[in-house]
Amino acid sequence: QVQLVESGGGLVQPGRSLRLSCAASGSIFSIYSMGWYRQAPGKQRDLVGTITSGGTTVYADSVKGRFTISRDNAKNTVYLQMNSLKPEDTAVYYCNAEIASTPGIAYNYWGQGTQVTVSS
Repeated sequence: QVQLVESGGGLVQPGRSLRLSCAASGSIFSIYSMGWYRQAPGKQRDLVGTITSGGTTVYADSVKGRFTISRDNAKNTVYLQMNSLKPEDTAVYYCNAEIASTPGIAYNYWGQGTQVTVSS
């Protein structure tokens, strides 16, 4: 069994920064892509960005230049550094990872979500 646990959400003023963490635990043989999605009230869940096991990143246009995804493979953890936050960044942020518990068979897992609210 695999779990993803996010932390680091909260209330922050516009222009400030926040860092989210997501740690994977359980029966893990290998972790492939990891990433972050977000869902604002009344909207669909959208991609924020992803990072491969080799460190290649992809970002949504709305966060390019402000958000940075990184990962620590030794700790099975992915991070989301969010700078210059805007009110429109307010959402529940979800961690996502493609994880194999046995060689060659990977499944997609989601965290429980963490609320980020950007408001003065």
